[in-house]
Amino acid sequence: MALALPAVAAGAAGLGLLAAGWMYASSSPTSQIFGRTLVAGDDPHEVALTFDDGPNDVATPRLLELLARHKVRATFFSIGNFARLQPALVREIVAAGHLLCNHTMTHPRLSTALARRVRQELGDCSALLEDIAGVPMRYFRPPFGSRRPVVLRLARELGLTPVMWNVTGFDWEPIGAGGILRNLERGLARNRRRRKASNLLLHDGGHSAMGMPRLDTVRAVEQFLAAHPPGATRYVTVDAWSVAFGNA
Repeated sequence: MALALPAVAAGAAGLGLLAAGWMYASSSPTSQIFGRTLVAGDDPHEVALTFDDGPNDVATPRLLELLARHKVRATFFSIGNFARLQPALVREIVAAGHLLCNHTMTHPRLSTALARRVRQELGDCSALLEDIAGVPMRYFRPPFGSRRPVVLRLARELGLTPVMWNVTGFDWEPIGAGGILRNLERGLARNRRRRKASNLLLHDGGHSAMGMPRLDTVRAVEQFLAAHPPGATRYVTVDAWSVAFGNA
């Protein structure tokens, strides 16, 4: 029995490493282990403002007004169930020139969902958004960044490119506009040192309910745009990087 203990310990350690590797591959925003995802381009002067979990009847209109004042286009990953409640707001996003994208119907964790549910979440969201806005869906972001190989395969079958991020605002935490802005600035500086563009993860809504408080995000974006005005910084939507990804 004593001789077997090292083998048991080694087996347990191996399983632990395997589990840790799976968690990293399924949730790390820049991991490519489970398959290619679009993260960002190679121009450190380019920034994509991306907003998840809307539309939100409180925050999204104010965000659209702010972006219009600065003449900046952004990328919105919208939840189907909220889009159904706010179709006029979805159309306003598209009319303003922003990129509308798929964020599933109900915001499930796709890394643990059955394959048939993954297909339904993605397919139903694309169909709904296309019906409301009259534009094709070409990009999606997995809720929580959570994915596995079958998720990426089904997305490709539905004509969707998976999009992640390389800067996190952590705006779902109670850190105020100042805290959100500090997170954005740290991420931007890190990517510029690495000579990479920056894909900023922010939220104009919250997946648990319509009307989630996101005005601190709007304030942080306002301060970010003031510190990095268009011109010196090139604001793009994520489709600007699709050619490098291989989706011209």
